[in-house]
Amino acid sequence: MQNIIIAKPYRFVPPYYSERWARIFRYYVPHYLRKKWGIAKAEFRGVEHLKNSLAEGVGIVLAPNHSRPCDPMVLGLLAIQVNTPFFTMASWHLFMEGWYQRWLTRRLGAFSVYREGMDREALRTCNQILVDAIRPLVIFPEGIVSRTNDRLDPLQEGVAFIARTAAKQRAKKTPPGKIVIHPVIQRYFFEGDLTASVEPVLEEIEKRLSWRPQKDLPLLDRILKVGDALLCAKEIEYLGKPQTGSLADRLGHLIERLLAPLEKEWLNGPQQDSVVERVKKVRAAIVPDLANGSLSEAEKERRWRQLADCYLAQQLSCYPPDYLQSQPSKERLLETVERYEEDLTDVARVHRPFRVLISVGPPIEVSAARDKNHAEDPLMQKLRAGMEELLESSKACAEAAGCA
Repeated sequence: MQNIIIAKPYRFVPPYYSERWARIFRYYVPHYLRKKWGIAKAEFRGVEHLKNSLAEGVGIVLAPNHSRPCDPMVLGLLAIQVNTPFFTMASWHLFMEGWYQRWLTRRLGAFSVYREGMDREALRTCNQILVDAIRPLVIFPEGIVSRTNDRLDPLQEGVAFIARTAAKQRAKKTPPGKIVIHPVIQRYFFEGDLTASVEPVLEEIEKRLSWRPQKDLPLLDRILKVGDALLCAKEIEYLGKPQTGSLADRLGHLIERLLAPLEKEWLNGPQQDSVVERVKKVRAAIVPDLANGSLSEAEKERRWRQLADCYLAQQLSCYPPDYLQSQPSKERLLETVERYEEDLTDVARVHRPFRVLISVGPPIEVSAARDKNHAEDPLMQKLRAGMEELLESSKACAEAAGCA
């Protein structure tokens, strides 16, 4: 399990408001992305939409997809294009990985949010940034790194709550102002030798399974075989034996086995949200007592096991059952292998080179009040539609270039 939960009392890490360091580091961003993440080239679409909003002086939320860990840094390339640094709301654990990362992350515009509870300081900071239109504010509405480059996970409604709260206050200013959300899509294209890149990873996993390397299989069949073995191992661990049925049914069954007992204990019964939202609710119930040091060692150990089950359920939800069907792109094959390695070792090696297409959609104006006549938030519907449209456009671009 990745170290994303910190068993310490939370302390808000505020943003660094001076632009000096962000403007200095802008010259290093392209080099950093090439060296650290293999991003060799970037292309942009729709940047004029963001430039127009900046010229109008409105409060701006940027809502990008989140398919790779490097996404926040890649958005630095967009900041360079519009000559304006961004603020980014980031999980608290990222600030707890050493003083240098904390120092640098703040100066590049990030501030913390506590994902295991209500973080009023983070919400007040978001509100100030948007009401005063200080800089664009980046919020990743998927909530987690999906490793699905060409489709969206369910969007979390926090982005609508933050934008609408700021819209209410900005409408009261003299003269009244407005808040807009720009959908953003970052679409990555792998331009290296796929087989040469993933074969060492597959061979290491096969050795973990005590297999001989399955080099006689076509690459897709080899990836599917490894994935089935990893799923069977978890089914044996939690369910006693490998399960039958479709991949969707097997994943769903295992996720319920992991989350249902926790929801019964901590939330008084099953929840109807997305897996990410369900995990968030359970973690919010489990973590606070871990952080205040009031638990016995046995209880601490029990709760850490429960948190590991939450993490596994969330990771399982990131494997779309149909992702490798119908002649999958090399990006889908690579992402699947990356997730195998990350789930086994907590770290996925970097493959290179990548080209990234960053697309910015037209602004969605945020109303101060939500239309209660709809079960689903209309603002979130518009945001998802805007992101899906950009994603479809990026797919057409890839097909035209022979990349998909």
